[in-house]
Amino acid sequence: MDNYGRLETPSGGDLERIEEEFRRETSDRPTPEPVAQVAAESTARLKSAQEQGLLMVEIPLDEIDEGAMIRDRMTMSEEAITELRLSIAAHGLRLPIEVFEMENPGAAGQRYGLLSGYRRLLAVRGLLELTEAEKHRTIRAIIRPRADTGSAFISMIEENEVREELSHFERGRIAVIAANQGAFANTEDAVDKLYATGSKAKRSKIRSFALIFEELGDMLQFPERLSEKRGLRLAAALRRGAETELRSLLSQHTPENADQEWTILEPAISDLEAAPRDTSRGGRPRSTPPVRYGWTDDQTLVTSAGITIRRARDGRGHILRFEGEALTVELMDSLMLEIRSLLEK
Repeated sequence: MDNYGRLETPSGGDLERIEEEFRRETSDRPTPEPVAQVAAESTARLKSAQEQGLLMVEIPLDEIDEGAMIRDRMTMSEEAITELRLSIAAHGLRLPIEVFEMENPGAAGQRYGLLSGYRRLLAVRGLLELTEAEKHRTIRAIIRPRADTGSAFISMIEENEVREELSHFERGRIAVIAANQGAFANTEDAVDKLYATGSKAKRSKIRSFALIFEELGDMLQFPERLSEKRGLRLAAALRRGAETELRSLLSQHTPENADQEWTILEPAISDLEAAPRDTSRGGRPRSTPPVRYGWTDDQTLVTSAGITIRRARDGRGHILRFEGEALTVELMDSLMLEIRSLLEK
């Protein structure tokens, strides 16, 4: 028993000495912040991260409206979606989708609109339908500020241009939708910013196809199959007021493929191309003498639209010069395609 120490109750003096030593040892330490203050600061940091689009969360699938921003790619391969679905099932979702919090709930009460990740969302929805597993009821997402929609559209375009080049109609379509969503001031602004790296001629063509989407997009069955030449001719006809006639023709037929659809439209477009162009602009009548149509000499031809075509030659070959107020970038693009077609025959 002598090998064990005894516990003795400390005296009052001992307690005072211990307390004094404790105060000395802790006097230099910072006073702990109140729990409420720490919680408030953490909440503020969390909110700041969310506002900057840095916060990754799990969102229920039924709270996401994938139609809030219509996608750029109109057709998707079922094989590609199946492959993505199998990859997510095996390895999980490696890249989160991007959403924004909508000002007003969607038709089914959704809180978030989809910015990017349409295929990933479709794939996870498919997995939920097939397996009914709880882990597929939510999807990992980053909540982006609503003001970032313009950047999101640009990212979407870049992603698809790298993976598979978009058709002119798809490019024009997404420009119109982006403008309607408020991401850009108007369609022209959307085209200039979404396709800033493209040439002026390319952006002009995209604007032509944007016009087709605006005026006939709800009726065309195969718009993404429009060739560049056909699309530019169709856009030129729409600029000359052919929308009503073309919509009427489309409403009377159900084409089975793109060629049949063009066969429906082409006669009306050709008739309009052959008709004299109305160049009246209103305002005070001009005193300009009437234009003589046809060949004015062996080097000059004047069209019924008032466009003058002059030819010449130099040491390198033949030269054609076009003059007239009716000339536009779109018309010149179409003319270049017609010339190419003639030279390739």
